[in-house]
Amino acid sequence: MFLQGNRPSGNAIVTVALTFLTSSQAILIVWSKRAGKYEYSVTTANFLVETLKCALSLAALARIWKSEGVTEDNRLSTTLDEVIVYPIPALLYLVKNLLQYYIFAYVDAPGYQILKNLNIISTGVLYRIILKKKLSDIQWAAFILLCAGCTTAQLNSRSDHVLQTSLPGWIMAIVMALLSGFAGVYTEAIIKKRPSRNINVQNFWLYIFGMAFNAIAILIQDFDAVMNKGFFHGYSIITTLMILNHALSGIAVSMVMKYADNIVKVYSTSVAMLLTAVVSVFLFGFNLTLAFFLGATVVSVSVYLHSAGKLQR
Repeated sequence: MFLQGNRPSGNAIVTVALTFLTSSQAILIVWSKRAGKYEYSVTTANFLVETLKCALSLAALARIWKSEGVTEDNRLSTTLDEVIVYPIPALLYLVKNLLQYYIFAYVDAPGYQILKNLNIISTGVLYRIILKKKLSDIQWAAFILLCAGCTTAQLNSRSDHVLQTSLPGWIMAIVMALLSGFAGVYTEAIIKKRPSRNINVQNFWLYIFGMAFNAIAILIQDFDAVMNKGFFHGYSIITTLMILNHALSGIAVSMVMKYADNIVKVYSTSVAMLLTAVVSVFLFGFNLTLAFFLGATVVSVSVYLHSAGKLQR
């Protein structure tokens, strides 16, 4: 998981891991509910995710220090100019991760994976605005297909409502896409600004601020519940697996940003979306409609074209 270079074998491991983690993420969140609600505090769960990611990054660094020694690129000590940029993505990820729990009041796991692909649009536009990178015609065509695919997959022929997801669900999905896109672009810019800097050091500082912001969220939103019922009230094995999943997927994404190519993101996103739908059929009785299948296919083609457009620039 802690990839140290751009090796084919390492990229393959990250690809498989990220696909599995992404496909199971939405399923575990839905599965962690009891009687349609979360009995645990989502803010404490997010705090534990950031804590676990920070601990894993430190463990990886300890192994590197033992084998390679402490160098300028892997030491934790740094300058204020380097650290000051990390609170912004940490805060964006906090809001995005909290919304990730509440959106499931309006959408099922497969539908979430479809709507999650909207962050490709926000990422592309923000790449153009923030990083001044031009988008190819193929990428713009991919954006149009993505919108068409997401809409098609959400078509509902069994009721008077045209779309399965209600307006609040769509609003939350769009806000999540904007937050995810901006946080992703900003984080990638930070990570790649100093290519020689060890990724685990960069992750450590990002996750430290993530822990701080999530601690504040606990104090604001769930202080009384934590004090009265306990920090781990309502936790189960599924909740623990969900936290582990979020932590490992977060680290895997950072590895992709640092080392891997765009093909990793393409196949992990597309395959994960389809895997989530198939598994949800057996776990939650999800009906794999023709609209969903067609929409998922269009989204998969869109994701591929988006990546192909990047590679051709």
